[in-house]
Amino acid sequence: MQLRYNFRLYPTPGQQTTLAQAFGCARVVYNDALAARIEAFHRGERLSDAELSKRLTTSKSTPQRAWLREVSSVVLQQALADLNTAYRNFFASVTGKRKGPRIGLPRFRSRRDTRQAIRFTNNARFAITAGRKLRLPKIGEVKVAWSRELPSDPSSVTVIKDSAGRYFASFVVQVDAQPLPPVASEVGIDLGLTTFAVMSDGTTIESPRFLRQAERRLRKAQQALSRKEKGSKNRAKARRKVARLHAQVADTRRDWAHKHTTRIIRENQAIFVEDLCVQGLGRTRLAKSVHDAGWGQFVTMLEEKAHRYGRAFGKVNRWFPSTRMCSQCGVVGEKMPLHVREWTCGCGAVHDRDVNAAINILTAGRAGSLTACGGTVSPSV
Repeated sequence: MQLRYNFRLYPTPGQQTTLAQAFGCARVVYNDALAARIEAFHRGERLSDAELSKRLTTSKSTPQRAWLREVSSVVLQQALADLNTAYRNFFASVTGKRKGPRIGLPRFRSRRDTRQAIRFTNNARFAITAGRKLRLPKIGEVKVAWSRELPSDPSSVTVIKDSAGRYFASFVVQVDAQPLPPVASEVGIDLGLTTFAVMSDGTTIESPRFLRQAERRLRKAQQALSRKEKGSKNRAKARRKVARLHAQVADTRRDWAHKHTTRIIRENQAIFVEDLCVQGLGRTRLAKSVHDAGWGQFVTMLEEKAHRYGRAFGKVNRWFPSTRMCSQCGVVGEKMPLHVREWTCGCGAVHDRDVNAAINILTAGRAGSLTACGGTVSPSV
């Protein structure tokens, strides 16, 4: 399987200028190719990938695009490859060949985008030097903050500049599956807002609310940004300060999710969660709390790590009545409002709302009711 390893980069001021030039050249090539594809579509013609590559080679010889030769040709070819992939995904989505949410037409890239990226493949002959620096063609040796060793030689590296002005190197490496020793425990997880997760064994994970904790600092920084004159250097500094605060929240949430998902994967042989519609919940009055919780990121990490470490993972259908079904007798009760945290079944069992839901999710996962759609899903009693 392929994994990404991200490391912080610290380019010199001169290297930052060269990287900015490379970002701009890749953006221009992407936009020119997108404009050519749209024009060919309106004329009823088909424009092949080879023809786009040929046009790029021709344009580099013209006075108007001669400055494209100042950056690595691999960067420009990878920008074309990104556009070709986006264009094919768009048509596959329109014709129904691609599953999942519908994908729109690729958009033109703006020079005002706060996030920029370029990619180098092995053809560019990037290398990690003996001094532990990253050598990039026509950029030089860039200092890297190595936090761990790469498990194998990378096949490509993507240089990213985020909205906070930080630089990162994202390496793609090939690794083998690393199955963990088998364990006897299995767990069902019920996700929530007040309590982030409740396990079927009664273990709870409190909601960290990283965005709520940073709201006061964000509010002050955004107020300062709104008072700066547009186009001024002080406004650019204030914008970077706001971006750094948002990046700090996102980094803290990601680190927290990595630690908890790794612990859950190590302690359990099978993990079952509810297939929540996070996108739909993000349009309700609880949108800020839903996005602050990061359910989607948490579940994705669980699924990826389960595949990597040889654990079983499954999603229970979102319409499965896990909350109002008695985990003792299997009777489905009436719908209950959110403020009801405990309820008593007719069989006499007293249930905690979240623990009961987690137990039912585990039972449904064991019974194989993971992909049921529309029909009644009843765990074995």
